[in-house]
Amino acid sequence: MSTIAYEVTGRVARISLDRPERGNALTSTLISELEQCVELADLDPAVHVLLLAGNGKGFCGGYDLQASEDLKDEFGSSHAPEGSPVHPVTIAANHDPGGVWDPMVDYAWMSRNVRAFMSLFHCSKPVVCKVHGFCVAGGTDLALCSDLLVIAADAKIGYPPARVWGSPTTSMWAYRLGPQRAKRLLFTGDSLSGAEALEWGLAIEAPAAGELDARTEILVGRIARNPVNQLQMMKLLVNQSLDAQGLHATQVLGTVLDGIARHTEEGYAFQQRAAHAGYRAAVRERDEPFGDHGPSTFKGGV
Repeated sequence: MSTIAYEVTGRVARISLDRPERGNALTSTLISELEQCVELADLDPAVHVLLLAGNGKGFCGGYDLQASEDLKDEFGSSHAPEGSPVHPVTIAANHDPGGVWDPMVDYAWMSRNVRAFMSLFHCSKPVVCKVHGFCVAGGTDLALCSDLLVIAADAKIGYPPARVWGSPTTSMWAYRLGPQRAKRLLFTGDSLSGAEALEWGLAIEAPAAGELDARTEILVGRIARNPVNQLQMMKLLVNQSLDAQGLHATQVLGTVLDGIARHTEEGYAFQQRAAHAGYRAAVRERDEPFGDHGPSTFKGGV
């Protein structure tokens, strides 16, 4: 593994995103390695619970847009056959404003990422996600596909790409928060602090940053005491209610809409601005009018 740190201690499989120099930004390699680690833990009879976390100053800052801009191998798979929907050249060509967008090529690419994120949901064993610093954009797909969230009180979690250039592909917001609160976040692109996430029912606990590790360890320790078959039965039982509510169908639509959002007039304008000024500048210009660029979760008038 080059982007994930994996170890088993006692009954706990510890999966840590390990690209701290890039804010643990998502690449094809990281997503693939995450899925492999989840499967490894799921098949390990010694493991009762998985703990997902991120190394460095934050949990995950979303997709690595700089890798997209540079057409690096980590954005898409250069090992895929030429012309494949996951090949970097294919992905870039399908985002050319002067070309023709093929939504099914787009869907074939992004739906594979969704399947990888949902390995956390479909894993037969409980997955606890520990969030510190920030968990935004595509990073929220990993967190919301986990079973339980422990978020530092001062952390930031949300989906700012709802403002332009994105739709949450795993579409978990309504299932975790209910329709009205999901709309409140997605209509504005606003984010929650960990304390607010606890109040809204998104987090199971929101300790102070200095107590995050200890409180998370207490939770996973209590879960790990139970027989693994009991844990598997309880997770299977609860997950059936989400499946019955149409989660898969919602994710198909969310993934298609994500492709559409990247190919609207506004989406192309964001992409072109990023091409000229860089994605950091484009994201800053998107968020500064809302007053919440960076770690802020400001939700007042500006």
